[in-house]
Amino acid sequence: MTLPRIAIPEPTSTDEAYNQRSLPQYMRAVEASGGTAVPIPLHATPAEWAGILASCSGILLPGSPADVDPAKYGQERVKECAAKDEAREAVDELLLQGAFEQGKPILGICYGLQSLNVWRQGTLIQDLPKDLPDAEVALAGTVNHQPGREVQRAHPILVTPGSRLSHLVGGIGEEAPELFVNSSHHQAIGRPGEALMVAATSPDDGVIEALEGADPNQFLVAVQWHPERSYGVSAASRALFAAFLDAARQWSASPRAEASEPCAS
Repeated sequence: MTLPRIAIPEPTSTDEAYNQRSLPQYMRAVEASGGTAVPIPLHATPAEWAGILASCSGILLPGSPADVDPAKYGQERVKECAAKDEAREAVDELLLQGAFEQGKPILGICYGLQSLNVWRQGTLIQDLPKDLPDAEVALAGTVNHQPGREVQRAHPILVTPGSRLSHLVGGIGEEAPELFVNSSHHQAIGRPGEALMVAATSPDDGVIEALEGADPNQFLVAVQWHPERSYGVSAASRALFAAFLDAARQWSASPRAEASEPCAS
């Protein structure tokens, strides 16, 4: 049986050491869940990116040290905002366009969540905690959203009842509906984009921690934390990847896929 191929952009075009450190974690989680990870070089051509996408039945948008260009959601850049990565943004936009056109499963992680939201005409909070809404600023210091790569239980989140995410993690011991996640971010979702619904929040400061698609026929889940880092120790992380790969297998076996996709080499 052919394993579903999952397209994963390199996290950044400017820091190869970061790619070498982080990309293998995403690849291992995909492969442990029964898929074939297919990295997308950011310095390839758009035609090459499109060719890779055509052979894949799902896309995973990983984290990145960059921040999405604030001009894309109508804001001036604040000094705390990291530099944009034009190559990564171009790849994400091409992958998202193709995935939405063909209903391919999408999993977004950290920067991948933010990239997805901006592409769907949503906005971002450029820097936590100072840019939180006034009602939440007083609580902002109670949550550490960037404790470091090694911290597995940074803070709790509340999963939205009835969401796709709640069905994925429900019944996993004491982890649901309240999960502890390993956040590592200074930006967050502001206004959710078109056809995106809030799937989880940080209960102490209201920060949106996950979004999912409104279309029940397409798997689209994007989280602010890093399940690829906690794959070995978190049943919820494994359940998220397992559901994503199951959706990719179903997509690759569908009549729509057979009609639109070339055979993967």
